Amino acid sequence: MHKVCEICGRAPAMGRTIVRRGAAKRKGGAGRKVTGIGHRMIRPNLQRVRAIVDGAPRRIYVCASCLKAGKVVRAS
Repeated sequence: MHKVCEICGRAPAMGRTIVRRGAAKRKGGAGRKVTGIGHRMIRPNLQRVRAIVDGAPRRIYVCASCLKAGKVVRAS
């Protein structure tokens, strides 16, 4: 499955954007009103790298945070 990090298991997550209008009460308005909720996917930053897996080089999908943390032994 190429949408999941093979090191930490990070996968796409559901999120949403909330659209509001109006002035805040502390600024003298009637309060902020929700006018719409949009759904979206938050995807991990996956990179396809050659890494050593079980002693042999293999192409795997790894998130950028695992690469920066040094959790992957890269094949040369």
